[in-house]
Amino acid sequence: MQKNEAKSLQIRRMTYAALYLAIAMVLPFITGQIPEIGAMLCPMHIPALLCGFMCGWPWGLAVGFIAPLLRSVVFGMPAMFPGAVAMAFELAVYGGMAGFLRQKLPRKKGVLYTVLLISMVAGRLVWGTVRVILAGLSGSTFTWALFLAGAVTNAIPGIILQLVLIPVLVLAMERAGLSLIPQEESGEP
Repeated sequence: MQKNEAKSLQIRRMTYAALYLAIAMVLPFITGQIPEIGAMLCPMHIPALLCGFMCGWPWGLAVGFIAPLLRSVVFGMPAMFPGAVAMAFELAVYGGMAGFLRQKLPRKKGVLYTVLLISMVAGRLVWGTVRVILAGLSGSTFTWALFLAGAVTNAIPGIILQLVLIPVLVLAMERAGLSLIPQEESGEP
């Protein structure tokens, strides 16, 4: 890859990452209009995952980490401690893992679901770990029941939405040539 092409690719990745960050800032307002399940749809997870899949792991990790912290500072939601802090690590893992595995594994539909599931499980485990650490630092407790409620039970609508929507969007964007992860990095010839 020539110097100008590499620079152009980096500028496109930065632009896409900024777009995904903007979507992460705005999407909760849209889903919040559905009070019964708005927060359960986990709206900030979607842009973090998409950024990882489309731009690569460093960008997905950065957008995932920054989005909840920035949203907390700008809009006051989620609350900074412990919500936005724990979510920053969770979404960083989502975006980072999705991008890393998408680069390393073959780009097949079944593999896409595998990458998505691994990213989602890893992110939720990191979220739980960070919540335990933050609870210990603040002198409170974070129980197994709270982990299951926060990572699974309350997030079921969001989990289903991610499993349905993310693969469709990733495949459509890749077909449209919008993926910024070069093929040679994906493990394919």
